Amino acid sequence: MKLADIIPLIELEPVVVIDDPDYEIETVCGCDLMSDVLAFSQEKTMLLTGLTNPHVIRTAEMTDLRFIIFVRGKRPPQETIDLAKEKGINLYLSPLSMFECCGRLYKAGLDSETMRSID
Repeated sequence: MKLADIIPLIELEPVVVIDDPDYEIETVCGCDLMSDVLAFSQEKTMLLTGLTNPHVIRTAEMTDLRFIIFVRGKRPPQETIDLAKEKGINLYLSPLSMFECCGRLYKAGLDSETMRSID
């Protein structure tokens, strides 16, 4: 699914935009435990998380994640934003819960093979 299709679907607000909206997202990971993100890592994955600290950016860098969506309207501190810019990681905000985001993405066609929520 293209990022351009995901943006209106889960009501994304851009914070740091590096990649083109035509970028293809193949997998979504909904998770707040960064150790699980490390275990899950796949190419072209978008991370949905409620954590906004710089550790999220460091984890994304280690796993080659290029897109982080902060759910529940959480806004990252400037330190996180600056680090994302430095590392080339896209950041977006969604006012929706992680559950709602995952549900909408699933309904739009990202099935269980391409979407994983780790609790």
